[in-house]
Amino acid sequence: MMDKPHFYNRDLSWLSFNERVMDEAANDSLPILERLRFLSIFSSNLDEFYRVRMPVLHALKKIGEDDGAPVDAAEQENILQQATTKINGQLNKFGGILRGQLIPQLKDRGVYLLYGDPFPDIVRKQTTDYFLSEVLAFLQPLDLGTSKKFFPGNNVLYFIIHLLDENNIEKVMMLNIPSDELSRFTTVKTLTETYIVFLDDIVRYNLDKVFKGTIRGCYSIKITRDAELDLADDYPGDISEEIEKQLKKRDFGFATRFLHEAGIPLRLLQLVIQQFQLQSAIVTQGGRYHNLKDFFSLNINLPGGNYAPWPAIHPAKISDDVSLLTQVKAGDILINTPYQSYNTILRFFNEAAINPDVTDIYITLYRVASNSKIVHALISAAESGKKVTVMVELKARFDEANNLQWAKKMINAGVEIVYSITALKVHAKVALVKTKASGRTVYSGILSTGNFNEQTAKFYTDHILFTANPDMLREMELLFIFLSKRKRPGANDQINFNFLLVAQFNLQTRFLALIDREIAFAQQGLPAAITIKMNNLEEKVLISKLYEASQVGVKISLIIRGICCLIPGVNGMSENISIKRIVDRYLEHGRTYIFNNNGQPEVFLGSADWMNRNIYNRIEVCFPIYDNALKAEIMDIIDLQLADNVQAVWLGESLNNIKIETASPAVQSQLEIFKMLKQIG
Repeated sequence: MMDKPHFYNRDLSWLSFNERVMDEAANDSLPILERLRFLSIFSSNLDEFYRVRMPVLHALKKIGEDDGAPVDAAEQENILQQATTKINGQLNKFGGILRGQLIPQLKDRGVYLLYGDPFPDIVRKQTTDYFLSEVLAFLQPLDLGTSKKFFPGNNVLYFIIHLLDENNIEKVMMLNIPSDELSRFTTVKTLTETYIVFLDDIVRYNLDKVFKGTIRGCYSIKITRDAELDLADDYPGDISEEIEKQLKKRDFGFATRFLHEAGIPLRLLQLVIQQFQLQSAIVTQGGRYHNLKDFFSLNINLPGGNYAPWPAIHPAKISDDVSLLTQVKAGDILINTPYQSYNTILRFFNEAAINPDVTDIYITLYRVASNSKIVHALISAAESGKKVTVMVELKARFDEANNLQWAKKMINAGVEIVYSITALKVHAKVALVKTKASGRTVYSGILSTGNFNEQTAKFYTDHILFTANPDMLREMELLFIFLSKRKRPGANDQINFNFLLVAQFNLQTRFLALIDREIAFAQQGLPAAITIKMNNLEEKVLISKLYEASQVGVKISLIIRGICCLIPGVNGMSENISIKRIVDRYLEHGRTYIFNNNGQPEVFLGSADWMNRNIYNRIEVCFPIYDNALKAEIMDIIDLQLADNVQAVWLGESLNNIKIETASPAVQSQLEIFKMLKQIG
């Protein structure tokens, strides 16, 4: 038996995941434009890390506690240093992939991504005209010697320009690069070649048209700011108004990172730090260009440059001629997006909105699509006299403004909007429809692993269950009734959930009991196994229970995409636990929990990762799969993912991503899942 369980640090683990994302950019088997997009995803992820996690690491170093538990200050300082060192190494690797692989390979195909290169004559002529006619209107020069009140925006690109004016007076100027207003890239084509030009360089090469005098130096910078909203746990007023106020302040948060181009003189660097009070920020030397997440928007017509399409499958089991609500009442239906079409979900809400027998619609919304068809259906339902209740989570990070906007539109249409309390996010993905039939109420519902968002459904893998199971749906109705009270569950609010697993009520205890059952089987010499697929695994009580199961011989197979604090393969602690990480064309998002149960597997799906936030500070819903055919379908999908030896890696003992030696046959799970579901029809 182990003396004390050990855990990976969550932030170092997340950085390991982001490196796995970047590794795909170096994967020669992928189309080249997809490799560029993986670089953009890495860059976007890293920006979010500096906005969300770096402030926490700095705070923990100062206050010495983590989720209420004491933290050794020296250990926390060491973690911060490790994170910084890891990021610096990743950025060097990033530059090597871009400059050493992708740019030369694009050039071989007649596409010239000008990365610090001088402009050919045809490029200079066209971009100068573009600069004078369009770019110049957005430029706002600022003299750092005379302007004292300017506040640099979050992740906005700027130049620091050192010049001698026409009177030979030294000046330090700041100039915005208007990449939020204009496209970051401009394409110039000849008969045989395509040039891709950064907006940064269009500005840089035309500085003589902005400033008089002699330009002595031009250096790009970017400042990243803390993204946390300052909300009291028990805010007494209108939370929507408070969030609206806080959103206006977000981009004025304290600086967490000051990124600057190499070569900037120390004197200028210190001037900028003093001018904008960046003393507490991590000062990082970067390349010539920042915000390379913008590669995601790069649109080039390059044959074979992108993935071959996998058209979404319309499941043959779903009839176009019979009401979907009627089909759901006849038996459970499972949709696996994005392999199968999200139109079935849209159809469910559309039919509910116009069906005269539908009386009530309830739904939780966490991240709403920018032009949500689902919300339009809810508005139509309310305007036609149905009772529509929507639990809108206004604290979904970086989606607060969009969710707030939709909430206002729904309120205007007569939808009853319920906001969660500030201390408790509602992360569950559930919907309930009540229909009057022959004088009685009939329930239909959706339980999902992912958001009700038709945009993200195109590239997030999720599972959506349609069911008329009265036991599960009556419990869902009880949950909606509780959420409408807008309070945190207390001792007197313990709803007796027997079918659903609901965080704050029974989710953690049920999962612990399911693991305990496997432990008991192993102790009796019976087969015992657990298979779990999640985005993130952090919560130490559940991890410790998995360690306990491993020690008595329970075979545990984990597929964890991102953060993983469980250390696999340690003798006396986790030798029966293996962890795979899959990164492919789709973002692995569905959560699946399979317990062998002595050869009678129990399968659960749900919204909950095993993170501290999900277990202790969110409302989550996980749910059982009772239909044997659907259960087999989910287990077949998981088996393919466990067999993946192309896009999967092992998570190693040093948080390294270990390539799997490809055996015969090679298994790329996402491709095989698509083939399987296409064959099922």
